[in-house]
Amino acid sequence: MSSSEQQRSGDPSRLASAEPGSGDSSQRAGNRPTWAKAPDFADQPARRAAVRAQTVVDKEHYLDTGLTPLRCQACSAQVLVRKASQHQTSVQWTERPDAHCPIFAQLTAHGARPGRPESCPSLEKSIKWAVDEGVLEVGE
Repeated sequence: MSSSEQQRSGDPSRLASAEPGSGDSSQRAGNRPTWAKAPDFADQPARRAAVRAQTVVDKEHYLDTGLTPLRCQACSAQVLVRKASQHQTSVQWTERPDAHCPIFAQLTAHGARPGRPESCPSLEKSIKWAVDEGVLEVGE
């Protein structure tokens, strides 16, 4: 296996060979290698604090910024909606979907998993109406 294949496959021997101080804290107590998607910067406290602060900003931006309260015109369920583009819509339910939406209630009663379907036709129509009426802005 080539070194690039080992890196892509997450080969444990690659983890054990990380250089100290490189930001990759793959060696823990007991010299057991661990795997992390990104370095934790344990040996660089200032950088670690900066990464954590940026993570808070990113979470705010991607999860909360630009959400507009909207009620479904069919069942009055309230959701938070963001249209990042014509083809991308984010919907956050403020309450359990099956408690207000008859589509989700019916699906839940028949054993459907949470999150399926991704939306209901009535809510999609309400979102389209909000965009058409200028209530909901569409990003770039």
